[in-house]
Amino acid sequence: MDWIGRLLRSRRAGEESLAWHRSGLDAAPAIGVTSPDFRDDTPIPKRNAGRPIGENVSSALQWSGVPPTAQELVLIVEDADVPFSRPIVHAIARLAPDLTGLAEGDLEAGGAHGEGRGSFDRPGYHGPRPIPGHGPHHYVFQLFALDRPIPGDSTLRPRTIMAAMSGHVLARGRLTGTYER
Repeated sequence: MDWIGRLLRSRRAGEESLAWHRSGLDAAPAIGVTSPDFRDDTPIPKRNAGRPIGENVSSALQWSGVPPTAQELVLIVEDADVPFSRPIVHAIARLAPDLTGLAEGDLEAGGAHGEGRGSFDRPGYHGPRPIPGHGPHHYVFQLFALDRPIPGDSTLRPRTIMAAMSGHVLARGRLTGTYER
């Protein structure tokens, strides 16, 4: 299987294709995002990787600096290094603006915050499972504070949520974890 990863090594969605760089989603990166499980730009623990590699448990996250006028937070977790034209969304969640973090496992399907549907068309968190031999993948946890709630229910698709966020971002922050097989 490693030979497939090595063959596709030069193909990557790229940093510029993340939600962070979408038109209308820009704002001063005033929100600090951290995790007790990993530091920025360091490996995500194997426990947080997708099955059967890990236990598919979402990492704990904390943040600060959300503007008091925020009406909703949106967390988008994307893999910028997949060999496709755009990143894979590993989790997406609409959150109350007064939250200051998530406990480990909070993004699980059926959990308090695991309702959004990512690229796998299933709710919840889907941990790292990069192609063996493809090199390190960067999983970017992007938190956006919005000036209004997104209309619609929690099952909206990532593209729909990002379109609804456009022009309504007050502040944002990010944390990047890596994973390689």
